[in-house]
Amino acid sequence: MEKPLISFIIAYYELPARMLCECIDSILALSLRAFEREIIVIDDGSANAPMGELTKYGEDIIYIRQAHKGLSVARNTGIQMATGTYLQFVDSDDKLIRPAYEHCIDLIRFNAPEMVMFDFTHKPSDNPNYTDSEPQKGSRLMRHQNIRGTACGYLFARSILGNLRFTPGICHEDEEFTPLLLLRAEKVIWTDAQAYLYQQRQGSISTGNHIRQRLGRLEDVKSIIMRLSVQADRLPIDDRSALQRRVAQLTMDYLYQIIRLKSPSHYIERKIEELRQAGLYPLPNQDYTSKYVWFRRLINTQAGRSVLTHLIPLLSKER
Repeated sequence: MEKPLISFIIAYYELPARMLCECIDSILALSLRAFEREIIVIDDGSANAPMGELTKYGEDIIYIRQAHKGLSVARNTGIQMATGTYLQFVDSDDKLIRPAYEHCIDLIRFNAPEMVMFDFTHKPSDNPNYTDSEPQKGSRLMRHQNIRGTACGYLFARSILGNLRFTPGICHEDEEFTPLLLLRAEKVIWTDAQAYLYQQRQGSISTGNHIRQRLGRLEDVKSIIMRLSVQADRLPIDDRSALQRRVAQLTMDYLYQIIRLKSPSHYIERKIEELRQAGLYPLPNQDYTSKYVWFRRLINTQAGRSVLTHLIPLLSKER
């Protein structure tokens, strides 16, 4: 039996079944023939299983229900089950946009890259013209530009995975998985095709709990930063510099978000000291981006941090 070209892995948990069906329908609308696609739905222990709504898809999908263990474990289950040449993660409340995603499929058919990285959008565009990069190593791409960490933002060849999996039990697991996957890719194409419709759902969490939860998630980011930093030290020079850039960018984002949440100064100083002890502060004297340069100059001094604690919340309020 010929293996599928693409395995689509959909992690599902506590969403209206209607949204899951719309996600699946967006995949079925692609020009892929039935044997070229594999749609795997991992139900991560939802209270109300959507099996009734999914019966209409018959053999078009594979439905797996497991005890609730979180997004990382659900995706890892999907990886274990997948047989496709390429894998694509899709969140169950999002959709693929047919014209732009068809372009990504063409890229893998005619260029055989190990990864195709594409853009997200909140509103589909009618623009049929796309700009694609020349194929390049993942480490080179990471050395010269910022990347978006989300695992739904690319197609990738299953063959480059090896033993790489998502770390269970943490938030922002993509930020660890994606750079490590890129380092394994010898041929990456980036396209500005907006192939993924991201539909952000508003929660009903109170402001106080929301801030506490976000600070807790940022602790997961800090753990990821520290693990990536340790791994970078063990890599060959090109891979090391690529991962060090990503570590520096994540560290900047981590500190930015702590300040954005209006954390008290003593909390900010404590987190900076934790980074210092791990060799992650002061931020490296590199000119990665203009934003990184001005942030580095300010965060690395007491006076600069005072400016940031007043400026960043104001900037966030204006958005």
